[in-house]
Amino acid sequence: MPGQLFSQLHPDWQLLLAVDRLLIDQIETLLIGKDITPDFSNIFRALTTPIADIRVVIFGQDPYPTRGSAQGLAFSVTVTENRVPASLRNIFTELANDCGAAVRTNTDLSDWSSQGVLLLNRILTTQTGTSLFHTDLNWQHITDAVAAELGRRDVVAICWGRSANEVSRFFRTEWVVSSVHPSPLSAYRGFFGSKPFSKANAILTENGDQPINWG
Repeated sequence: MPGQLFSQLHPDWQLLLAVDRLLIDQIETLLIGKDITPDFSNIFRALTTPIADIRVVIFGQDPYPTRGSAQGLAFSVTVTENRVPASLRNIFTELANDCGAAVRTNTDLSDWSSQGVLLLNRILTTQTGTSLFHTDLNWQHITDAVAAELGRRDVVAICWGRSANEVSRFFRTEWVVSSVHPSPLSAYRGFFGSKPFSKANAILTENGDQPINWG
């Protein structure tokens, strides 16, 4: 019976997305019995954080299609994985160059999430083994609603790639950090050297907030 997916949401997000309850239940029905990633229990993991705790949002495209990789936080990978996805490897390279630190090796980005960084894909599920398989499920309507609420709250938005930049319109221009996607197909066309981590921290500190420890 539909409703299990909606129940994953933090009460803040349940209140905000109550108007979209029917759509969420319809998506849940379409996912029942399907081989999807992330696991059903992690689909709304990013939205288990209270809205008021969110200071930065990083928008991705859709989950890693490899079984066991996606964990419900955009770009984050379970530490049991034996390989680092190419996009995440490029993110860590840019992080090291941007912040002058050693290249991060911990692929689980939960520490970012715990500091108020929302890691949200535009499309929250896909079929295992196939990227963008659920483009037509209308997940974008849900994530647009999330972006609109965060934009009203002056959350810093880091938008990587065309899909992510579609939501930049919900945020004040000066609170948006955007570039091409960190995938190998585009990283050398503007992601490397874009300094998203230091730029996001600069916006936070300029507005009286603590910077994120990107690790």
